[in-house]
Amino acid sequence: MKKNRVIPILLLKNGWLVQSRGFHKYNNIGNPVTSVQRLSQWASDELIFLDISRDDNHDLRRDDQGYENRKDFLEIIQDVAKVTFMPLTVGGRIRSLKDMEKRLLIGADKVALNTKAFENPEIISEAAAEFGSQCIVISVDVKAQGEGHEVFIEGGSSATGMQAVEWCCQAESLGAGEILLNSIDRDGAGKGYDMPLLQSVSDAVSIPVIACGGAGEWLHFAEALKKTRVDAVAAANIFHHIDQSVFYAKKTLSEQGINVRRPDIIKIN
Repeated sequence: MKKNRVIPILLLKNGWLVQSRGFHKYNNIGNPVTSVQRLSQWASDELIFLDISRDDNHDLRRDDQGYENRKDFLEIIQDVAKVTFMPLTVGGRIRSLKDMEKRLLIGADKVALNTKAFENPEIISEAAAEFGSQCIVISVDVKAQGEGHEVFIEGGSSATGMQAVEWCCQAESLGAGEILLNSIDRDGAGKGYDMPLLQSVSDAVSIPVIACGGAGEWLHFAEALKKTRVDAVAAANIFHHIDQSVFYAKKTLSEQGINVRRPDIIKIN
């Protein structure tokens, strides 16, 4: 039986790990490499790294911590790849096949496309042909609009007029291997996932869907996996402030009868 995945998301803004709320409020919460080391030890199934920087200024210097400086996002990903052995998806500011290739060569297993894929859908087919559909994740940022869910691009700042189901189906037909479905409205709110959004998209496509945006407790993961056809649950903020967070998430999911890869450290009767 296929196991459901639990996936921490790490948001990087100018090199630093940040906490997000509503795609416009950010709190600096630490160094990405040390955070990845912890999440690796806590039995995460995968990691998703998204660069949400608006410029190329990356400065990790911290005299009090002795962090070595890194000049760009790719150097940070190289450092991350050295300390984790789980599948790594990297997204943000990808504009070409060359950008994808660079990320895959330095340790990424998958690349996540967002704005560029919407602006030029054919890049999905080109990427799938070049690297394989299994490498191509389409990240879809969505806001609830009336009875529907509209796709937004450019970091959630630009409305597209297209419904989430329509865009996800199109992305699948072009060769996408997975959908990362993120609710802007729920981002950082901790009130649970947008269940109608998850249900509508996961029912419409046959490729895996990763739920994102809104998880504030472990039972929110269980709700998404029980009530919709999503294949994985992802979150950012909840994983960074609780020690052994992924262990506790998986313990709760197992107790709820959900099939997850269980860490050996957790004994479940």
